[in-house]
Amino acid sequence: MLRKLIKILHEIGAIGVVGPFAACILLAAKAPPLPLIAYAVARHQIAVITQWLLVPSLAVVLISGLLAIAANKAYVDAGWARLKALLGVTIAGSARHAAELSALAASGHPDPVQLAQVQRTESGSLWLLLTLSFANIVIGVWRPHLRGISRLWCRIRNSDNKA
Repeated sequence: MLRKLIKILHEIGAIGVVGPFAACILLAAKAPPLPLIAYAVARHQIAVITQWLLVPSLAVVLISGLLAIAANKAYVDAGWARLKALLGVTIAGSARHAAELSALAASGHPDPVQLAQVQRTESGSLWLLLTLSFANIVIGVWRPHLRGISRLWCRIRNSDNKA
């Protein structure tokens, strides 16, 4: 029963990650660079979506994923589970950085250099994060046999046990 609850939470969280990324992409694409007030409003909307939708969804996905690995011994040696965990941590770190830049731009007095950095990298970063989120979902559904990762993990664990 606990495993099913963890799986349901993980799946709901994964869906909850994709939606905010898609919304942020739309807002970033439609944000007018001028006037600065309209630009700041769009950035504030992105920051709110990130704070209230994306971050909680990422937390649910990461925590439920780690709990699923702990609850199911078959996941411990599964290469796809480790790959999903790595992608999840990458997405979380990148999303937090994007949220910080958006919050800075939404503050009303953004630094012009950092504002240019946000404009230059925002769209590509959001598309990359959305792609990684979809890849994470596909890997979770498909569950490929990643033997190379599994073998490497087993070697690392065995060398730790010998030491």
